[in-house]
Amino acid sequence: MNMQKKRYVLKFPSQSGDKPLSYHLVKDFDIRINILKAEVRPGKTGSLVLELEATSSNLKKGIAYLEENHVSCEPLNKKITWDHVRCIHCGNCTAVCFAGALEMDHQKWELQFDSEKCIVCELCVPACPLNLFEIDFRQ
Repeated sequence: MNMQKKRYVLKFPSQSGDKPLSYHLVKDFDIRINILKAEVRPGKTGSLVLELEATSSNLKKGIAYLEENHVSCEPLNKKITWDHVRCIHCGNCTAVCFAGALEMDHQKWELQFDSEKCIVCELCVPACPLNLFEIDFRQ
C-alpha cells in the first residue's frame, strides 16, 4: 500500500459547520489528518491548511467528498524561500514561526530552516528586517 502525503488549503462555507467532515475523512476514507493552520469562525467562512496522508485512491475519494459538501480544496502549491547567504541570523523570524520550521542552532548561532515543517503562514516574511523570505509559487 503506497501512502502519499499532500498539503491542501480547505475553504469552508459558513453553513458547513454542522457536518463532521474530518470524522468522515478518517473513518470512511482512511485519511490521516494533520491540521497545520486553522481559521474557523462559527457562522462564517473558514479555512484550514491540512496535511493529508492516504493512498492516492483514498485521497481522491476524500477530496471529492469534501467538494461534494461545498468545501474548496486547493493543493498547497507555494513555499517559502530564504536567502541564507545574506542572513545575519538575528532570529527575528523564529519568534513568529509557530510551526517550528525556523529555529536557531544554539551551538553555531545560525538560523536553521526546515521546509518540511513550514506551513507557509507567511509570518516570517514581514518579520525579517532584511526581507530575505519570499513566497515561491510552484507549478
